Amino acid sequence: MATLFEIEGNLKFEVVEKIADGRMGAVFRAYQIGSEGFAKEVAIKVMHERFAMQRQFIENFIGEGKLVADLIHPQIVQIYNFGDEGKSLYRRMGAHSDVKLQGDQRAYYMVMEYIRGVNLAEFIREASAQGREIPGPLAVFIASRIARGLAYAHGKKDAEGEPLGIVHRDVSPRSVMMSFEGDVKLTDFGVAKAAGLIEQNEGEQLSGTPEYMSPEQANFEVTDQRSDIFSNGIILAELLLGQNMFAGADAAESRQRITDLPIPQFRNESDYIDLRLDAILQKTLAHDLEVRYNSAERLMKDLEYHMYHKGYGPTNETLAKFMKELLPEKVPA
Repeated sequence: MATLFEIEGNLKFEVVEKIADGRMGAVFRAYQIGSEGFAKEVAIKVMHERFAMQRQFIENFIGEGKLVADLIHPQIVQIYNFGDEGKSLYRRMGAHSDVKLQGDQRAYYMVMEYIRGVNLAEFIREASAQGREIPGPLAVFIASRIARGLAYAHGKKDAEGEPLGIVHRDVSPRSVMMSFEGDVKLTDFGVAKAAGLIEQNEGEQLSGTPEYMSPEQANFEVTDQRSDIFSNGIILAELLLGQNMFAGADAAESRQRITDLPIPQFRNESDYIDLRLDAILQKTLAHDLEVRYNSAERLMKDLEYHMYHKGYGPTNETLAKFMKELLPEKVPA
């Protein structure tokens, strides 16, 4: 049942349902309510109550909000508002847990763009369950859109024109949203690093999804933007081959496979992968940082050339059509 309430006395929301549980927060589908029947569908991400008393998680949640607020791009999920409220917010949104906030401790939330669709992990899982191959051109298209979003984020500068040095650090299928209109959008910058916004703790704490890490990330080393490129390469290979070749039985085995597993000749693994695409995969998944792509923009351009150099290729509409065939029960009427 929908719950109508106000946040800080000026923003009215009608919360419909919980749609996801992430590492740092729960996400709800809601409507922001205005005058004269105005209603805008949004997503509200609320920090998990168990983290609301831990300074590092609070700082990272705030850092994510500040960071993504200024990332305005078609391939990145937008943030509309950020704030904090009293502990009653958890009760009113149905996000309550056994942890009790004390005194003046606050519940942090962000109001985000709502994507009618699924994340890439659900997309891959459903295709596998139905025994369907993801068409090669669509695999390249999805990876190219991720690269487009990364290229924008990696190149972002602050108000003084200084590079922010953004590294997402958790580029994985769970952090990629796919709308039923065929949009591909990067989200979940909760463990990203950026100068002056989110705490840097590399070498002390491991962040990210083990089976999608770069070798340097898996080895607790300091990462740069080339780490996100490697992760995007893992996604591309998985979409093309139908499995993540680095996924092990547990996190430790996945990290070991990422650091030790030889990269195969992909053209021997799939009829769709030609010499050009194999070369892109080899460069994306190179362990040697001097060999790996040094920019997501360069990767994006190579992927787009592969798709469109003959004059035609996949589009948002192509992806939307495939998603509607794959997930007919979830597509809005």
